[in-house]
Amino acid sequence: MKTAIIAANGGAFDAYKVLNIANASATYDGETAVFFTFEGLNLIHKEAHKQLPMPEGAEHFQEGFEKANVPSIPELVEMAQEMGVRFIACQMTMDVMGLTKEDFVDGIEVGGAATFLNFAKDADVSLTF
Repeated sequence: MKTAIIAANGGAFDAYKVLNIANASATYDGETAVFFTFEGLNLIHKEAHKQLPMPEGAEHFQEGFEKANVPSIPELVEMAQEMGVRFIACQMTMDVMGLTKEDFVDGIEVGGAATFLNFAKDADVSLTF
């Protein structure tokens, strides 16, 4: 199975959605790639991914995640990378925002939309968050 995910939003709920699907896909020994663009880059930013905001009024979910023993976002990022999920940071968005590869967790790729589309063109599952 081949899964292509676009992460364009950068809050905590977005991170849990993207990383949960990416990790689940990777457990099936499928190829999985996530293209991080615009606010989605926060999900793999060295500092930002450690403190992603919950939507206003939904802060109580954090307690639920902890009670349910859901791994933290940094742990989910690490798990995905250990399972071989490709993290592709959007070069155009990085240029617009003045970011470099060093601003992100280790092990990411930098590429444009064409890089992701080349991967996604024959994906079995394509999702956008």
